[in-house]
Amino acid sequence: MKKINILIVCLLVLGFSSCSKFMDREPMAKISPESYFKTEKDLKLYINSMYSMVPDAEGIYNEDLDNVVKSSLSEFLTGRRQVPVTGGGWGWTELRKINYFLVNCNKTLPYSTTRKYVGAAKFFRAWFYFEMVKKFGDVPWYNTPLDVNDEALLTKARDPRKMIMDSVLADIDSAIVSLDATKSNELVTKWTALALKSRIGLFEGTFRKYHKEANFNLPDENKFLQAAADAAAQLMAGGQYHLYTSTPDNAYRELFSMKDANPDEIILSRKFSATLQIYHNANYYTITASYGQPGLEKSFVNSYLMKDGSRFTDKPDYNKIQFYNECQDRDPRLAQTIRTPGYTRIGNTNRLVPDFGAAVTGYQLIKYVTDETQDSYVKNDNDMPVFRYAEVLLNYAEAKAELGQLTQADIDLSIKLLRDRVGMPNLDVAAANAHPDAYEAARYNNKTISGVLLEIRRERRIELVIENFRWHDICRWKEGPMLTKQFKGMYFPGVGQFDLDNDGNIDVVIYEGTKPNGPKGPAYLKLGTEINLENGNAGGSIVINPGIPKEFNENRDYLYPVPIQERTLNKNLTQNPNWNDGL
Repeated sequence: MKKINILIVCLLVLGFSSCSKFMDREPMAKISPESYFKTEKDLKLYINSMYSMVPDAEGIYNEDLDNVVKSSLSEFLTGRRQVPVTGGGWGWTELRKINYFLVNCNKTLPYSTTRKYVGAAKFFRAWFYFEMVKKFGDVPWYNTPLDVNDEALLTKARDPRKMIMDSVLADIDSAIVSLDATKSNELVTKWTALALKSRIGLFEGTFRKYHKEANFNLPDENKFLQAAADAAAQLMAGGQYHLYTSTPDNAYRELFSMKDANPDEIILSRKFSATLQIYHNANYYTITASYGQPGLEKSFVNSYLMKDGSRFTDKPDYNKIQFYNECQDRDPRLAQTIRTPGYTRIGNTNRLVPDFGAAVTGYQLIKYVTDETQDSYVKNDNDMPVFRYAEVLLNYAEAKAELGQLTQADIDLSIKLLRDRVGMPNLDVAAANAHPDAYEAARYNNKTISGVLLEIRRERRIELVIENFRWHDICRWKEGPMLTKQFKGMYFPGVGQFDLDNDGNIDVVIYEGTKPNGPKGPAYLKLGTEINLENGNAGGSIVINPGIPKEFNENRDYLYPVPIQERTLNKNLTQNPNWNDGL
């Protein structure tokens, strides 16, 4: 790793305590900008502290909605979220740090020196407020540092979402023109800012398009959708990034398991390092029961197309096809996301079947999984993607479709590249619109979605699974009821012995009553306690938590509640609709 970036790696993961001389100086409130911001090195050290905003690894891969399901249901699924006393995502420390820099960095240095650092700070402020708006909607806008003695700022009411998001667009536009056009997946650049703008524009534009409730119903949806399409197009035209490719059966898996983030596709990553003893936990997460046995959900697995581009769900009795056969000739990303027949660990030739002790649905995750030397608790050192080119391509296609501007040429510039990587045929706009996928359409409450938009959403779900997009996609599309459907796993025709990979060996035994005597190799699963099937001993797909109801309150759950303590201290803060905090 280059010496110049060691500081960034350390700051990103170790909490910014041991790597920066700046953090050992006086508290921020006591720092005189004239005495501190005197050299470009001072600016760089201060900006480096803002990388604490980059999500940690678990915030990226620890997904548990309707893509990846676990043995227990989160409060987001049961509808039992409560108004927190404190925390809950309502925090302003990072913003104070950003605003202090923006107010003070130009006091002793010329703009020609501070320009790119101001751009970085604007990037982080745009990102900060975008994340706050996604959670809370209206929030107070601050563009000066908060001071403990400033009662006017501390008791400020929430500003309208429209004003906040217009300010976010202004900040990210400023960042785009101010940041260097260099290429780095460790530092924010012009390209990172364009990627963020495409994400911001797509989220806000579709949120405004689909949320017409009285408490939302905001104008300018097309302004944000156009901003998303234009930012993505500018990044695509820049020629700096392309998709990582090797072979169709390995490229996608390799992208997430390689130690150092691929510089051609990964625009910004969270860095990890065995040398610096900075690790994450992806292997352990997927091969043990400690994190709730995460596995892909059945209906999501059904959504993966056949390798020839046809629909798996068009097959007769598709919902009764057993594991080995359902995995044959599918979109190669399926076998690079979960264990399928013939799966081997990196660096090993032993074929492994899914482990039901680690995956409650039987569809065991392999995305981000490296070789067996990193299987211990918190031992992974492969980088985690935060922004990547594939997302930008998907943002472009979806924004153009939502604007009603999508052409086959647009698909050829975006979705086709994702399909090419895994050796699949291109998406045909006319065919998709002429023959919409009834299986995909039935998942959505909104029945006006075009056939091609259904396909773009399918492509997004498959390409970006386990990258922390699903909750926000469901919220912006206003499709919360999707989360209330019964979660399912593999299909079994009933009790009996099952060879999952067709190698002649029994891998799973489902039984009733007393556990049968037999070889030690298979997983023995008792029907009704260790595994539940839709129709009991008559078979069916595995059902996950069948006795626990799921609920999504569409009049409440698209936003987070404001913590009680914040509203107690600031009487001008209103609560989000239908969150009862007793105040």
